[in-house]
Amino acid sequence: MKNRLTIWFVFLFCVVVAAVLLIQWFAYDPAAVLTMSLPSQDGGSASSGGSAQEVEVVIGGVFEKFDGTAAELPGVWPRFRGPDFDNICKADVKLADSWPATGPKILWSVELGEGHAAASILNGRVFLLDYDEEKRADALRCFSLADGKEIWRRSYELAAKRNHGLSRTIPAVTEDCVITIGPRCHVMCVETETGKFRWGIDLQKEYGTTEPLWFTGQCPLIDDGLAIIAPAGPDVLLLAVDCKTGETVWKTPNSNGWKMSHSSIMPMTLHGKKMYVYCATGGMTGILAEGSDRGKVLWEIPWSASVIAPSPVPIAGNRIFITAGYGSGSLLVAIEKDGDGFAAKELAKHGPKDWLACEQQTPIYLDGLLYGIMPKDAGALKQQLVCYNPDSGELVWSSGKTNRFGLGPFFLADGKFFVLSDDGVLTMLKASGSEYVQLAQHQVLDGHDAWGPIALAGTRMLMRDSVRMICIETGAGK
Repeated sequence: MKNRLTIWFVFLFCVVVAAVLLIQWFAYDPAAVLTMSLPSQDGGSASSGGSAQEVEVVIGGVFEKFDGTAAELPGVWPRFRGPDFDNICKADVKLADSWPATGPKILWSVELGEGHAAASILNGRVFLLDYDEEKRADALRCFSLADGKEIWRRSYELAAKRNHGLSRTIPAVTEDCVITIGPRCHVMCVETETGKFRWGIDLQKEYGTTEPLWFTGQCPLIDDGLAIIAPAGPDVLLLAVDCKTGETVWKTPNSNGWKMSHSSIMPMTLHGKKMYVYCATGGMTGILAEGSDRGKVLWEIPWSASVIAPSPVPIAGNRIFITAGYGSGSLLVAIEKDGDGFAAKELAKHGPKDWLACEQQTPIYLDGLLYGIMPKDAGALKQQLVCYNPDSGELVWSSGKTNRFGLGPFFLADGKFFVLSDDGVLTMLKASGSEYVQLAQHQVLDGHDAWGPIALAGTRMLMRDSVRMICIETGAGK
């Protein structure tokens, strides 16, 4: 009898609990629950492409001051791909041709939030867009080039989940201001020395931008006091914003419905006409950058690449080379005069096993040759550094099967290439148009996914892996 009463008591208890749970379930608004769990709302938008966020982000709302001070050191690297947008340092600087067994000297290091964003440098200050995972905030951080001490930080709260890292863009900096684009398409403008906030734009909210797969990779451009941005929303492909006032100066309509890619806008002068060249998801276009008709479409050409990270590269003969990963290969285009206008003509299109292709880093064009790191789907040449002749289409040299670099960055200074592999090995080689000549190699970072582009100011070289940035001394005799 006692056991039977116990069973009935347990049964009644379960019925009561089930009834309570059912009442609570029906009290929920299923649509609200779904909205809260959508990837585009909780930060993991990589699979959805993202949509305008419901929770308003107060761009630039938090400022912090630290005890770092600007260094009195030479050198400038003011934007993605350096002063001349070609990833080549043309300053008169002498770098070492070899390193000791201990490698180049590490001057300082800084711990970062997980990502691949890289530095820009001006007047002894280092600018980096970071993601503070503890505070859940995008943060523009200003460091001293001398010792890596933080000078100030301007941030704003932002929900985001890591997806192959978080931040991955490079600030554009002038004497007047710094422009950033955050992982979830927030543009911010602050004063260079003080970090004082000027203005911000939520591209998803204001222009209907579709957040790219794996967050925003587009690096901002400042040209003649204007921030040139590609929201690639339903109505606006490119726009120019006055850096001092935040007012929109001109807009380019998005008549083809192209989407934002990871590629960045590159200024070029073709046939004597200055233009902004952007490769969106859907195609590449040239936008007039001067005169009263600024923002006008000069030419366009479709391209079906789905994930585009490298930026367009101008080469001799009014031609443009663009490449992408995930099987897209590369496209070579000629920009021709067409009466009073221009036309884009496809010269060659190749798969990744047939010609130069790059998955993440933008190729370098030097003395008529193209240099790049081949993607994972390039067959025998995968992840090798290669040199191609764009006129003949021939492979000039490759780094070989024992010298693979993953998706790592590379740049050119003092007649030498510096290449950083995924796992933090830095390789120095002669900038040769005939063969691969390795000069030195050393493990400088211990982490993984060292994908952020390299910056150079004077003889100080900045690079990072997924969680740490270092500054190394690369000068001759130092």
